[in-house]
Amino acid sequence: MPELENMNSKLSAPAVPESMRRVRVVLSHTSHPGNIGAAARAMRTMGFSRLVLVNPKIFPDPQAIAMAAGADDVLAAAQVCSTLQEALGGTVLALALTARRRELATEPLWARDAAAELAVVAARDVAEGGGEIALVFGNETSGLSNEELSQCGRWAMIPANPDYSSLNLAAAVQVICYELRLALCGSLPVPTIAGAGVPATHEEIEGLLKHFEASAVDSGFLDPERPGRLMLRLRRLFARSGLETEEVSILRGLLASFRQSTGRRHKTADSKGED
Repeated sequence: MPELENMNSKLSAPAVPESMRRVRVVLSHTSHPGNIGAAARAMRTMGFSRLVLVNPKIFPDPQAIAMAAGADDVLAAAQVCSTLQEALGGTVLALALTARRRELATEPLWARDAAAELAVVAARDVAEGGGEIALVFGNETSGLSNEELSQCGRWAMIPANPDYSSLNLAAAVQVICYELRLALCGSLPVPTIAGAGVPATHEEIEGLLKHFEASAVDSGFLDPERPGRLMLRLRRLFARSGLETEEVSILRGLLASFRQSTGRRHKTADSKGED
């Protein structure tokens, strides 16, 4: 359609901000290589280039290249990981895209609201709490597992037709990348929070969870043979709270202090007198 191409050539798209480089698209256990290529194309049209694949069934593959339709650079630079935990390394916020509500998951967001929240984090300076973010998509047939979803601090839904809400993988990637592009390329100043700390990374929160689990087992609070949902509930709690790096250090220091009693009484944080 030459007329459409002509019209598009006259439109000037917003400049691509540096914050776009902080966004990674994570595809978990993708079964069809063509979907990987189509997702790469969707990313490229919206200005994103960082693709991470978690245990894809087939990759690389000629069909992925064919469906990428020129976004070969995205495929060539794709990182392949064995687990979602590895794929989320270094991130401060991960958004899961799913159409199914899960028990014990954090409260859902619509895609546009989620994009606005992600854009704030991606656009801030690291010193002000900004950092790497991830958009996480599951397998074409089964989606994300509950365990995978629990590793993401936020999850969102695309407001599709409730009578026919099925979106293929590339279409879902296209929608959320479009919403995030709009949010990142907006002209409004990036809001900042006075006194806000640096958000904890995925690795820091995972380390805290392992520390909690080990401490709970050591104290007898948690039976490792019958763990129940304790750790899932802690994940949900931490996802809601938006932990900062310093807060993780405080909690881990507190847990470590419980393992050895000194018999001393310590001053409170605001105490100015002697013990």
